[in-house]
Amino acid sequence: MAGKPRYKQPTEDRLIKSALHYLERYATSAANLRKVLERKVLKACMSLELDPADYADLIDAVVEKCVQTGLVNDKTYAETKTAGLRRRGGSTRKIEAQLAAKGVDRETIHTVLAQDERSDEEAARIFARRRRLGQYRTTRTRDDRRDKDLAAMCRAGFSFEIARKVIDADDSD
Repeated sequence: MAGKPRYKQPTEDRLIKSALHYLERYATSAANLRKVLERKVLKACMSLELDPADYADLIDAVVEKCVQTGLVNDKTYAETKTAGLRRRGGSTRKIEAQLAAKGVDRETIHTVLAQDERSDEEAARIFARRRRLGQYRTTRTRDDRRDKDLAAMCRAGFSFEIARKVIDADDSD
């Protein structure tokens, strides 16, 4: 039984240490931190045969402390994530989906995207260059691969109009 982890009963101190350890490694939203702590408590409760619902208030208190001390800030997290995704060619739809998946509320997402300086077309060009689509294709099969390139752009969250504009662009554009 050496490989089996031994869990201890969750306490506020242990949850704070777990939260700090997680926040040292990752930037996150308050909702995502709550999910991480809930998973940790669930594993411990399953091992110790306790009820995880008893620790909901404790988790809320730890998340609230992290928010109050400034360790977790949803707006800052959303701005950082948006900037990183835009640099890599992320579409507005993709950014919205990823931030919503991490628990950032819609109002914050729309506020951050409204402040974003890059347009979807700029991001589409970056995405096409990174994936070598359209004019950035190295082989001479550009016309043969046009439909697949358009599909890749649309799957990445770009509108068909923007995808067509980027894929059909000349090398001089």
